Amino acid sequence: MATCYAASRAGVLVVHNVAVPDTGLRPAGTPSLTEYSIECLDAARDARERAFCGTFDAGLHRSTDGGETWERVGEATLPASVTSATVSPHDPDVIYVGTEPSAVFRSDDGGDTWTELPGLTDLPSASAWSFPPRPDTHHVRWIEVDPADRDHLYVAVEAGALLQTHDGGDTWEERSPSTRRDTHEMAIHPEVPDTVRAAAGDGYAESHDAGETWAFPQDGLRHRYCWSVAIDPGDPDRVLLSAAASARRAHTSASAASYLYRRTDTGSDASAWARLDDVDVPTGEGVLRATLAGGTEPGELFALTDRGLFRTTDGGDSFTRVDVAWPDSFRDRTSRGLAVV
Repeated sequence: MATCYAASRAGVLVVHNVAVPDTGLRPAGTPSLTEYSIECLDAARDARERAFCGTFDAGLHRSTDGGETWERVGEATLPASVTSATVSPHDPDVIYVGTEPSAVFRSDDGGDTWTELPGLTDLPSASAWSFPPRPDTHHVRWIEVDPADRDHLYVAVEAGALLQTHDGGDTWEERSPSTRRDTHEMAIHPEVPDTVRAAAGDGYAESHDAGETWAFPQDGLRHRYCWSVAIDPGDPDRVLLSAAASARRAHTSASAASYLYRRTDTGSDASAWARLDDVDVPTGEGVLRATLAGGTEPGELFALTDRGLFRTTDGGDSFTRVDVAWPDSFRDRTSRGLAVV
């Protein structure tokens, strides 16, 4: 049965056996890492008891017991601000983290030791990278590993660039003119590894040639500050997207208004985005933007908001709130990561 690692800015909640129906609250443990400002989270499908959580000012933390306990790792090597974490789909012992200031580090031993992949900020565009709330700096918001090529990485710098390496980080390619400049999340279905989906602050984007060129199919997408994207495990053409009208509407509780959208076709027969308003996930006024993740079965996807964790088994036609006690401290706090393993 699947385990969900759900990260809010206020902490991490782990839900085991998430798909098991029951009549009461499913035990989810006590929220962990509540003393830190959480930035990111990931876990390995092939090593589900191990997870990684990045924080804004306390580095990277690892659990090897399914979230029961956490320990800081890489303290001697990694910066204090870890803004992205990705477990390689090719090897659960290979982990990448991105940091602020922008850098990428790799571990080949499950997080015990770390090595920086040099040269990222030597690219010509680096002088223009800037994160608006802290304009004197920038960070790596997302790292995506090509499921067909372990040495091909996509690295999103917030804000300013979507970069690639084809040799595991020995060299970096400058941003393509056709990419978005504020990519937040990416998703690739393993059955179609050349098709890349990207949710960005400056809109949705997708590539069908492994990141060489990008298109922007946004028909029907009325809210174009996009935060999270996920793909149906059973249908690589079914895409779920979270979006808002602006960063303030996505992230600020006093003015929040966020939405879910879905597309069901691609290519020449692409359908318009459809807003999912009546599928039993809170959206609209007062709701912070969702973090999304594909599940482990066809049709299964998850949406994590400040109101709870929601699951669909029919590709987004309807959702059910995962029946766990939702911490009061997670209300009105942005979700920061969701891993389903």
